Amino acid sequence: MAGDVEQLFMCLFTSCKSFSVKCFFKSFAHFLSGLSFLSQVLRILYSRVLSQMAVSGPSAGLVVAPVSGNSLGARRAEIKPGVREIHLCKDERGKTGLRLRAIDQGIFVQLVQANTPASLVGLRFGDQILQIDGRDCAGWSTDKAHRVMKKASAEKIVMVVRDRPFQRNITLHKDSMGHVGFVIKKGKVISVVKGSSAARNGLLTNHSVCEVNGQNVIGLKDKEVTEILATAGNVVTLTIIPTVIYEHMVKRLSPTLIHHTMDHSIPDI
Repeated sequence: MAGDVEQLFMCLFTSCKSFSVKCFFKSFAHFLSGLSFLSQVLRILYSRVLSQMAVSGPSAGLVVAPVSGNSLGARRAEIKPGVREIHLCKDERGKTGLRLRAIDQGIFVQLVQANTPASLVGLRFGDQILQIDGRDCAGWSTDKAHRVMKKASAEKIVMVVRDRPFQRNITLHKDSMGHVGFVIKKGKVISVVKGSSAARNGLLTNHSVCEVNGQNVIGLKDKEVTEILATAGNVVTLTIIPTVIYEHMVKRLSPTLIHHTMDHSIPDI
């Protein structure tokens, strides 16, 4: 298009007798010629960039957040928004397998024992209990929450629950060596490897690992957690919580009790 306009102005230039007008037309023609050359250069560069992208594809080193929608682990670890209602009962001993703790004027799940009514209904460490049998839990003490649970019906306890508000999920990609790039000590992230998937996806130190692909690992030895990570597949979803909150939440629970009674089973979807 620029070339056609340039030819038109050159025709006007040759037919014009005024020197000043001829100078104008001549300058404008040079300007259009420059535009035409620039557009050709840009087209060449653009075509080369496209061809290079088609050959090389996206760099694996720049992957930030792996697509996790189809990951089984991500679905198991999902922290759903909103609230849900569950119906809990007691076993033949009158137990639910649930321990609660008051934090910041709220009531939270401190411990879910394996193979108990609490584990069967899908309660998890860190879930917030908003209501028990229609009664708001806000402002309750730990003792009051346990008293209410003790007096509740053995056949049906209605709870309104919010999924793990203090926790968040991070999905990581293993490198060619099978590493995701962080070090834990007593379940706490103490180091993140520079340039690793953990670093690129925002894993922070001073956070405790609660789950690996939805499987609770609280109370497990570091070696056990490492073994779970090693067999977790190439895409791994971690559920983490700030360690300062975690330590407050497990206060007065012995490590032995957590290790041997916490539900560490792989959850159903």
